[in-house]
Amino acid sequence: MKELILKSTIQVIEFSELTDDERKLIEEAKASTYNSYAPYSHFHVGAAILLKNGVIVPGCNQENAAFPSGICAERAALFAAGAQYPDQPVMMLAIAVRNSEGDFLEEPASPCGPCRQVLIETETRFKQPVRILLYGTKHTYAMDGIKELMPLSFTKI
Repeated sequence: MKELILKSTIQVIEFSELTDDERKLIEEAKASTYNSYAPYSHFHVGAAILLKNGVIVPGCNQENAAFPSGICAERAALFAAGAQYPDQPVMMLAIAVRNSEGDFLEEPASPCGPCRQVLIETETRFKQPVRILLYGTKHTYAMDGIKELMPLSFTKI
């Protein structure tokens, strides 16, 4: 029997250590949490993506009683960007989450499985990794591509 060892590199960064562009994108993601519609989970997620042309596209989760008819913040932003700017590569994605008390989470939350798969497809489509920033009040996790969270991913053949 052989063993396959997979390693991921995730940076743990203080907010002050982020670049100006990274901080701006996180602030956009945080602002997007206030547009979230989450009456069931009370988990308000905001996302913001930076396109190669410099445009920032926000997204937030939208829940629905007819689960799974809602959409996550990450996919809302990625699909909006694809509809409005289909030829613009996604350079960076920031995600922020507020809890039921309205406070931002101390520890960063990571994307769900379907959002990870959409990010894999986005990276495959544009043939480049997307820098991902997961915001928490304690620190931010940063990684250079979704494969750091999903090293054995499903891609087109």
